[in-house]
Amino acid sequence: MHVQEWLDTVPAAAVYAVVGLVIGLESLGIPLPGEIVLVSAALLSSQHGGVNPVILGACASAGAVIGDSIGYAIGRKGGRPLLAWLGRKFPRHFSEGHVATAERSFQKWGMWAVFFGRFVALLRIFAGPLAGVLRMPYWKFLIANVLGGIIWAGGTTAVIYYVGVVAESWLKRFSWLGLVAAVLIGVASMLVVKRKAKKAQTAPQEAEPEPVAAAE
Repeated sequence: MHVQEWLDTVPAAAVYAVVGLVIGLESLGIPLPGEIVLVSAALLSSQHGGVNPVILGACASAGAVIGDSIGYAIGRKGGRPLLAWLGRKFPRHFSEGHVATAERSFQKWGMWAVFFGRFVALLRIFAGPLAGVLRMPYWKFLIANVLGGIIWAGGTTAVIYYVGVVAESWLKRFSWLGLVAAVLIGVASMLVVKRKAKKAQTAPQEAEPEPVAAAE
């Protein structure tokens, strides 16, 4: 079942909890589709009066910040052996190449890597644990984590919500225009067919030759 269709079957409170949990687990270092769940829930909120986009954005932001902080603590305690273990368990996401790329980003950009990493799928998984492994000062990590989490989660929710509202409005207009166009096309087709039928009916009469008078 599609993510949005599934979210539509559960209460609003469950939607908030699922979004916060999935994003939190992804930020913690578990490869889950947090962005897909957030986008689906935000789109749902634009079409479903029971899902409040403000509460949704707050839950997503909280999940991102808390998950990253837990990931930081785990990475700081586990160190590089943790990255090696993750590489064996999730080779697609925590391969040596991916870890090396993320590590170079952290060494070059520092806390900005945490901030901008929130907007990149791969770094979003790495940010918390890798910052802990590299022993980035927690206050720097926390500032970048909070700002990145709020702007990413809140911004994504707001953009998708308003895009969904505008799209729904346009689709409603399009449906009325489509109905009017279908009626006009139907009427025009009927008139054309009727006219052709009338021509086809009168053509044989015009083509029929006049009888020749009998010779006297």
